[in-house]
Amino acid sequence: MNVAGFIFLLSLHLGVFQIGYGRNASTRPAVVNIGAMFNFDSIIGRVAKIAIDEALKDVNSNSSILKGTKLSVTLQDTNCNGFLGMVEALRYMATDVVAIIGPQCSVVAPIISHVASELRFPLLSFAATDPTLSSLQFPFFVRTAQSDLYQMTAVADIIDHYGWKEVIAIFIDDDWGRNGVSALNDKLAERRCKISYKVGIQPDSSVTQGAIMDILVKVALMQSRIVVLHLNQIVGFKVFSVANHLGMMGNGYVWIATDWLSLVLDSESPLPSETMDKIQGVLTLRQHTPDSDRKRAFFARWNRITGGSPQLNAYGLYAYDTVWLLANSLDAFFNQGGVISFSNDSRISSMAGSALHLEAMSIFDDGVLLLKNILLSDFVGLTGPLKFNSDRSLILPAYDIINVLGTGIRQIGYWSNYSGLSTVSPETLYTRPQNRSSANQKLYSVIWPGETLSKPRGWVFPNNGKLLRIGVPNRVSYKEFVSQIRGTDMFKGFCIDVFTAAVNLLPYAVPYKFISFGDGRKNPSYTELVNKITAGEFDAVVGDIAIVTNRTRIVDFTQPYVSSGLVIVARLEKERSGAWAFLQPFSRRMWIVTGSFFLIVGIVVWILEHRINDEFRGPPKQQVITILWFSFSTMFFAHSK
Repeated sequence: MNVAGFIFLLSLHLGVFQIGYGRNASTRPAVVNIGAMFNFDSIIGRVAKIAIDEALKDVNSNSSILKGTKLSVTLQDTNCNGFLGMVEALRYMATDVVAIIGPQCSVVAPIISHVASELRFPLLSFAATDPTLSSLQFPFFVRTAQSDLYQMTAVADIIDHYGWKEVIAIFIDDDWGRNGVSALNDKLAERRCKISYKVGIQPDSSVTQGAIMDILVKVALMQSRIVVLHLNQIVGFKVFSVANHLGMMGNGYVWIATDWLSLVLDSESPLPSETMDKIQGVLTLRQHTPDSDRKRAFFARWNRITGGSPQLNAYGLYAYDTVWLLANSLDAFFNQGGVISFSNDSRISSMAGSALHLEAMSIFDDGVLLLKNILLSDFVGLTGPLKFNSDRSLILPAYDIINVLGTGIRQIGYWSNYSGLSTVSPETLYTRPQNRSSANQKLYSVIWPGETLSKPRGWVFPNNGKLLRIGVPNRVSYKEFVSQIRGTDMFKGFCIDVFTAAVNLLPYAVPYKFISFGDGRKNPSYTELVNKITAGEFDAVVGDIAIVTNRTRIVDFTQPYVSSGLVIVARLEKERSGAWAFLQPFSRRMWIVTGSFFLIVGIVVWILEHRINDEFRGPPKQQVITILWFSFSTMFFAHSK
């Protein structure tokens, strides 16, 4: 090969190398555009706006991530409106955004998720907690906060921990409220509890106090005194105000608010004293974020930036971590050769020329690859580990349990999906073997409404409840068991005392009334009385009713608490005891026959053995002793092979 040919090949090689290098570099653009959709004028939105901006500064100033590519965020205010959210999402589709942070509200998320699935760009929501959004119907929706499914599990565990069986649920009547209460109902059912009454409130601030009063008056007539509020802060404080006016924030009531209340307490503390007075003794939950040096440093930085207004809350931390999660996923996306490119959707292209200009929307070609990297994320942020399980939910869900007290709050424990209720932080329990036994479910003492430490019973006899019809025989004999008090509808007797004692032990109200059966001149037929249950005239009967076969075929009986039947009365003689007491079970003749049989066995064995066994030989005296000893050992010792 001559020199000219060598130089030509070398130049060609270098040219190809440079072309290849330039093509690889082009997969990392100078700027990556992402969108953000939330309600700017809300407790979450005001904090999220600052948190996203700070996260963006940190990502773009960090040379170890994205390697020269800058993130650019375009913010849109949807005001938690489904229609505006859809419009803004469609506007984003006409640009080159590769992902959207948001939406904030659960009612907006399903609408946008359908668009995201068609055009293949991920949605990363730090505040939409509706449990149903984790379904396979929304593959491109990724929740970077905890689902309300876990919050409702925590509420159900609290209710079960205190032994209450029925609760009342008041919720915002939209997808978020309905789906949250549905999850609560499922979790309560797993613990043999239930929602005895649930009522929705219209999902806007225009709801009047009169409408709320109508709802709470009905609640006051119910037997349950456990009320769960799954509302927003505007409606929630209206409910507390009306409840306080009706005297429903006193002794006997239990109010459990979901994390909307802790969000307000964390973001706007201290609240006015008149507001705090209306929520004394309320329990609420807060998304748990582990304590760390990074978190404390960010809180200090936040106070320098904002001067403490607005105050940082858990959703602000999740918004900050969401930006970092997206940045790490984009970095992995580019390392795997992902390219930011878009293509037209043939279904939309056929609509070109319409006034809507839908043809401007395009499909993110490598959206599936970016989604995959998001779901494979595994790093530690301000809120703790950011890693997704097979259900696309964050691992290690946990909540703080808070008691509103005085001018502030008091934390009474934690709930985690790993260990349930505990007074020890979840991070400590993660290092120990999992133990969800009832003995390990603990919380600190609670100051309940009415400023009492005594756990409320949780129920009262309802004013509008259906009374159980209890049939009682009107006897003329054996009135010690059951008898009607003359001139009244009341009954007395041993059977009545047992019944009322059992009812008083129940953890819920059982209203009932006694109904007399019989004319009072002769004992009524108990079989006819039992048949009244199957006929629907009585719900149950109480009395000295014998448990016989024919009756057990048509009704269920309690365990018998009085034994009856034929007995024999005999004089009690003092039993003799002594050294020969073991002879008493058998008669003298029986002992003689038994001894004879054993002696015969000994003789038979001697006859069979003395010819071949040296132990059965010798002088006659020794052989007699051997026979007797063998008989004795056969009687009193157990022999085995």
